[in-house]
Amino acid sequence: MLHLAAVDLGASSGRVMLGAYDGARLSLQECHRFSTRPIEMDGHLVSDIQGLYRGIQEGLARASEHGPAASLGIDAWAVDFGLIDEAGRLVQPPRHYRDPAHERGVQRAFRRVSPEELFRETGIQFLPFNTVYQLLALQEEDESRLNQSRACLLLPDLLNFMLTGVVEAEWTNATTTQLVSVRTKGWSRPLVSRLGLPDHLFPALRPPGSPVAPANRLGGAAPPLVVHVASHDTASAVVAVPAERSPYLYISSGTWSLVGTVVPEPITSDAALQWNFSNEGGVGNYRLLKNVMGLWLLQELEREWRAQGHAAPLQELLAEAERAEPFQHVFDPDHPRFLHPPSMAQAIQEAAVAWGGRAPEDRGAMVRAVLESLALKYRVVVEEIQHLTGFRFEAVYVVGGGSQNALLSQWTADCLGLPVFAGPSEASAWGNALMQLVALGEVSDVEEARQLVRASVQLAVYEPKHPSAWDEPYARFRERLTENATPSNA
Repeated sequence: MLHLAAVDLGASSGRVMLGAYDGARLSLQECHRFSTRPIEMDGHLVSDIQGLYRGIQEGLARASEHGPAASLGIDAWAVDFGLIDEAGRLVQPPRHYRDPAHERGVQRAFRRVSPEELFRETGIQFLPFNTVYQLLALQEEDESRLNQSRACLLLPDLLNFMLTGVVEAEWTNATTTQLVSVRTKGWSRPLVSRLGLPDHLFPALRPPGSPVAPANRLGGAAPPLVVHVASHDTASAVVAVPAERSPYLYISSGTWSLVGTVVPEPITSDAALQWNFSNEGGVGNYRLLKNVMGLWLLQELEREWRAQGHAAPLQELLAEAERAEPFQHVFDPDHPRFLHPPSMAQAIQEAAVAWGGRAPEDRGAMVRAVLESLALKYRVVVEEIQHLTGFRFEAVYVVGGGSQNALLSQWTADCLGLPVFAGPSEASAWGNALMQLVALGEVSDVEEARQLVRASVQLAVYEPKHPSAWDEPYARFRERLTENATPSNA
């Protein structure tokens, strides 16, 4: 039995999963889970990188009780980074993407490079927290921190460095910085120069499935080999999509919903620019996708209700939502007001009213508003993908934690008029482990990896039940979306 350690850092929690591969099937077991929520430091939201490292250490210690792991891979959310100096010390801890200070960098970037040029060069969706804007905001705040730094390391690369001492950047995650060229597939040095960023900050790029080094800094007689998995968690999740043929449509559903397909080369057409699509690096392809706000909306509602003493199990909330009146409170889930509101309930009420509806008053109505709005927004994005690619899809594969939300899966099937295949729920960890198997030579490629997922995971299937009931609400949603265009869907 071959053991693998998959470290998956999601936007709300991290987990260390132990993979066990017997040559025919792969299983994953959770060994440790820990918080990844940001902390406040000097007036900013930052990721507690030392806390993350301790969580990883504890999880690996627990995993080792089942036997030594041959390898270790880390995936995490994109765009956030730490700066290290020549001595390997942290110059700048990773600021969290929800910190509002990043937005200062957007206009600084556009004064130097037009949005059109930036998109044609990188193919990446405009989001105010992309790494390029974070760097420019930091440059405006204190340029010395950039100049005295040896390297800018995205979270998985920073943690790999803490384990091995090796300074490298994994390609799938690097593409999300909006600083990698779609033409050369390397750092866009001309773009870096025009933006006025120090060229030396960006280390050598390595492909997913390549080794880093043994995790010598962990200690122990036989430290696991650290592997560059597809270190952007969505890239890992897409590796684990159990599609049998291409083209396929996926929704990586968690704190964020990533709605997309895969294409052999980036699509940087005028329509892709207008609709604000992203061409993020995949394993042997590009992931053409758009970020949708996702289950962050529901997670924050649950957190708010817990603080008020009104907590309820998710299944109870979903039952209340199913009983609530349909299509009364829909809104655009991608409005900037939802990034980090003081009260998610109030933000949703205000959004529903702004869209000409009524403010949802009880929990069921509010949860229904969130799930209906997400399903409707998924349909918008899918229609745009079909226009950009000419693809037609026979099903949608929902992976990640959101695949366990049966009501959202059913409403997604109804709204899109397509069957939904849901699972695996820990898709990023699965993709992480699969790329370790590729690096170790146990699995030949991603297609064989997908066969392994299909052999190892039981999927839930949701057939469309009432698709026509969504047509008129969808037409109204599209109309309101056009009238109330926001920066995230402009």
